[in-house]
Amino acid sequence: MSLRLLVADDHQIMREGLRSMLAKQPDMEVVGEAGDGRTTVQLTREISPDVVIMDVAMPYLDGIDATRQINAELPDTKIIALSMHADRPFVYEMLRAGAVAYLLKDSAFDELIHAIREVMDDRIYLSPSIAGTVIDDFVQQLAKDTPSAKTILTPRELEVLQLLAEGKSAKEAAFQLRLSVKTIETHRRQIMKKLDLPSMAALIKYAVREGLTSL
Repeated sequence: MSLRLLVADDHQIMREGLRSMLAKQPDMEVVGEAGDGRTTVQLTREISPDVVIMDVAMPYLDGIDATRQINAELPDTKIIALSMHADRPFVYEMLRAGAVAYLLKDSAFDELIHAIREVMDDRIYLSPSIAGTVIDDFVQQLAKDTPSAKTILTPRELEVLQLLAEGKSAKEAAFQLRLSVKTIETHRRQIMKKLDLPSMAALIKYAVREGLTSL
């Protein structure tokens, strides 16, 4: 079954270019396009795509607020930020809103394809040009008073957290721990609830800060 993609960008030439290149992928299909944030949210509600490729700066509703709304209503839809902005505030706000990947528009098309496949395997993807800076800032700036995972989570939950933070998909974690995928997903939801983490991106950042994994 083809992955269903929605392309959101306020420049028509950008949308057409992405559609043309994505059409060459045998397992991907662009099922919708939007030129502003409001239309993006509406279309996502209507067609429930697997992935939204989201520009950050768009009229009527920017990509950050659109991502926040989509993530709240359709958490299974993966959102990939594709932006010309490498500034920290744009990156951080998109990740906080629920984006699971952030690429710069000057990236090679192959990198976008790689990011799509990564997020569909429940992994986070950041363009290499911004990943180092982002992780350094997360480690240094996140609050020090957050309780340690080791005092909050059960031993099994810690195992699941570490595997997911290392980039394992739910299926891979289930195989390694000899559990069902459903059990892994239940553990993940419980971990996020206990640690008050709103998204997988926040879970990864937490695990890095706690020293449970490194990128």
